[in-house]
Amino acid sequence: MAEVPGQVGVGGQQNIASVPRRADFREASRSKTGPGFDVQQPQTTQSASQLQVQEGCKIPADSAPNSKSAIKGNVIAWHVTANGLELSFSDSLHIAILASIFSLIIYWLIRDRYRVRNLSGKHVFITGCDTGLGNSLAKWLDKRGFCVIAACATEKGGQELQSCSSPSLKTVNLNLADSNSIARAVGFVTEETAGKGLFGLVCNAEGTAPVAPTDWLRIEDFHSVLDVNLLGLTEITLKLLPLLKKAEGRVVNLINAKGLMAFVGGGYSLSKWGMEAFSDTLRIEMQHFGVKVSVVEHGFFKAGVVNSDITEKYLFRLWNGLTPEIRDSYGEEYFVEYVKAQRSSVRRLCDHDISSVIKCMEHALIAKYPRTRYRAGWDAKFFWLFLSYAPSCLSDMLLRMMFPAPADSGRSVPGVLINV
Repeated sequence: MAEVPGQVGVGGQQNIASVPRRADFREASRSKTGPGFDVQQPQTTQSASQLQVQEGCKIPADSAPNSKSAIKGNVIAWHVTANGLELSFSDSLHIAILASIFSLIIYWLIRDRYRVRNLSGKHVFITGCDTGLGNSLAKWLDKRGFCVIAACATEKGGQELQSCSSPSLKTVNLNLADSNSIARAVGFVTEETAGKGLFGLVCNAEGTAPVAPTDWLRIEDFHSVLDVNLLGLTEITLKLLPLLKKAEGRVVNLINAKGLMAFVGGGYSLSKWGMEAFSDTLRIEMQHFGVKVSVVEHGFFKAGVVNSDITEKYLFRLWNGLTPEIRDSYGEEYFVEYVKAQRSSVRRLCDHDISSVIKCMEHALIAKYPRTRYRAGWDAKFFWLFLSYAPSCLSDMLLRMMFPAPADSGRSVPGVLINV
């Protein structure tokens, strides 16, 4: 192999260190530096693997930090470090989505606080004001300065409500199952509003209905509920729509949690499901006229007469009217355990504090932008809402655990949740 001539140093000896080697030429061609230059290597503490992570691409394993190519590697690392502040497109998209969601939440919270001004003197018509939620709401709105027109089913209920309210509160007798009574009530509301229109309509029909296994009931038991809780409320809403459109008012439909999940027989759940559908169609159609429609889905509350006492009276009446064949298929033990289940559900689920429902109804009436749906009560927010969205197999299993099994089913063990 031929030697490459080099420079002669002191003493006539060849200075081997100054002789350019073939490897130096190759390295010079890579780094674009000549063999005669004295280039000081920059110090770097980053390994090749760290540079790969920063750059986002692969770096050859033979590019060691102690070679002259580390100059290029260090420049790449510096650029990568500087560009590390620049996010990728997917990261920017994620941040933009999160920021948009956060902005929408803030906007909704601010928007939810806006209230309608000049509420004094506005007319609100409320049904079912003898006792319970309707009675409490009428008193509350009367104190807020509304001109309340309270519909009561009995003369006694109207007199008791007027005795503890201001003179601006008016009462009218209303039987939602009678079209003539509905027409008289609508005429009374038209006279009271005196051309101003109706600002608010609160549909509340929470009368106790027969609650029992389906084959214990007759068609008359369904009619007695649907005629009041669904058809009656629908009829009076339709007849008051011209007044509501004139005032650009709002409709608030009060619906029990049985509108979220049907778990007992009878027309009560049917009526509440029907009111949910009626409210949805009415909301979509009336928004063109400035009329807002809201639904208040509330849990079980004790108001006035204890609900379990009335329910048990219905159960005893229905049980005594069953044919021997149906009674034998269920058994006496089933009836006793079923009554226990009703008492237990009332004791466990019913709440005495109805203030949460009143606040929801008030917000639906006085908010500038009322919500589409309100949920009042812990059971409506968590238990019944969860069951309504849960798979049918899971909800069926949980509800089956709450009630006993008929004698003919072969499972004589009562529901495990009855005595909890």
